[in-house]
Amino acid sequence: CTLDLRPLFPLTPKSGEIPTAEFQLEKGHSTMKLFIGILLCTLIMGVTGESWYSFFKEAVQGASDLWRAYWDMREANYQNSGRYFHARGNYEAAQRGPGGVWAAKIISNVGEYLQGFLHQIYLGRDSFGLEGRVSNRRAAEWGRSGQDPDHFRPEGLPKKY
Repeated sequence: CTLDLRPLFPLTPKSGEIPTAEFQLEKGHSTMKLFIGILLCTLIMGVTGESWYSFFKEAVQGASDLWRAYWDMREANYQNSGRYFHARGNYEAAQRGPGGVWAAKIISNVGEYLQGFLHQIYLGRDSFGLEGRVSNRRAAEWGRSGQDPDHFRPEGLPKKY
């Protein structure tokens, strides 16, 4: 007994059938659909029990906290200060509430993934900077957990930061 799922998935070819251009187009976009689905699921899970408006407001404010910490890091241009700024940005975002924590997790994880991906493409090796990325991830988790980001503050960093 064979089960025909074509009514449920109209662009799926039968076995032995040559895929059409429509099927190939659909297959190419499946990764993007998966990514968007995962993003929406994490968003919905983060909003449970909270109002949508406050969650989105916290997420936007948390994203701006991370952005500000990133630009401060660029402006300071101080050696060995990356962990401090990662911890500080995530700490400030987490202080906003569940939306800020969600934004900090998503932005930090996507940034780390892109950094590894770009190293793989341009340098041909994935392990380049692995120790630094792991160190930055731990600093971000430290900040998101509500612990003091000054733990990672390097000696001599101006008080402005």
